[in-house]
Amino acid sequence: MSEVIHLTTSAFQKVLAHGSPALIDFWAPWCGPCLMQGPILDEVAKGAGPNAIVAKINVDEEPGIASQFGVQSIPTLLVLKDGQILQRLVGVQSAQVLTSALQKAGA
Repeated sequence: MSEVIHLTTSAFQKVLAHGSPALIDFWAPWCGPCLMQGPILDEVAKGAGPNAIVAKINVDEEPGIASQFGVQSIPTLLVLKDGQILQRLVGVQSAQVLTSALQKAGA
């Protein structure tokens, strides 16, 4: 993927089954730090190309997924592969940190 996708519960299950490393940003539109993370996520998605999935989940619209992964504060970013959490990052992260996390996951 070369752009950030917005996930719902049904689409999230497809991402988990995809097999590619995925960077998931748990966010909300009222969260200032989340809004700062948005453009950084766009940059990471462009750099990742087809080797990884970069996506966002609005915790207000999809509280079940946030609960499933124990998200207690936002932004929380998870690096997943084959449905397993490889890395959990809390707070605004740089593009370098996120890209490195995806590379470690095999992207």
